Amino acid sequence: MTRDSADEEVVAEAAVRRAAALAERDEAALRELMHPGLQWTTFRGDVLDYEQYLAGNTRGELVWRAQRLDDVRVTVAGDTAVLTAWVTDEVTRGGQDLEFRVRLTQTWTRTAQGWRCIAGHASPPAG
Repeated sequence: MTRDSADEEVVAEAAVRRAAALAERDEAALRELMHPGLQWTTFRGDVLDYEQYLAGNTRGELVWRAQRLDDVRVTVAGDTAVLTAWVTDEVTRGGQDLEFRVRLTQTWTRTAQGWRCIAGHASPPAG
């Protein structure tokens, strides 16, 4: 296994841990997985920074029940990795259970603390 293929696996595993941390409302885990310089574009077109992303996903009205990643693809170039996947989100917002599928792109960067997600973009829900 080459370094890039090993790194691809590590990034894919980190993305799965991030999805689990959302469902667990585990802010500490998200703080470790997300880069402090994070810029996350939601499917609604809002751009969230690190603190906004953490608050909205662990302390807000949005409650994650699950996030499943399918067709995960990762490419690594040096200390940068780009992950794409189909994602099925199961959430509760305002007392209403919702499920939707989006195309997700994440950019990960290698840091002294390991791979951290520095950017993300979700498409509008497929439908």
